[in-house]
Amino acid sequence: MASMRSDQPTPGSDPSSGQHLATVSHEGRFWDVYLEFADDPRSPETCRALLCFSPADLNEREEPLRTTTIFIEDSYQEAVARARGMEEHQLVGLLRSMLPE
Repeated sequence: MASMRSDQPTPGSDPSSGQHLATVSHEGRFWDVYLEFADDPRSPETCRALLCFSPADLNEREEPLRTTTIFIEDSYQEAVARARGMEEHQLVGLLRSMLPE
């Protein structure tokens, strides 16, 4: 299930302020994958993050797709390491789960 964000990237800008993790290919399109961090005031001692998938050819009617928070770690470094540890087929599987059928 994707979490939607209201801030649409402006043309020529990066679709995410997160850290670029990978570029994957799915159904003839390239997708940039970013790691974005989300603050949770109920649990400030943890580091929470989600993945943002943005097609390389993003058009003005599209928005990047975002997962819900899927990483909850004790530190920023641990969250980055966990995300970087994901294999391409895992990233593509998450992307496929967010795309319309």
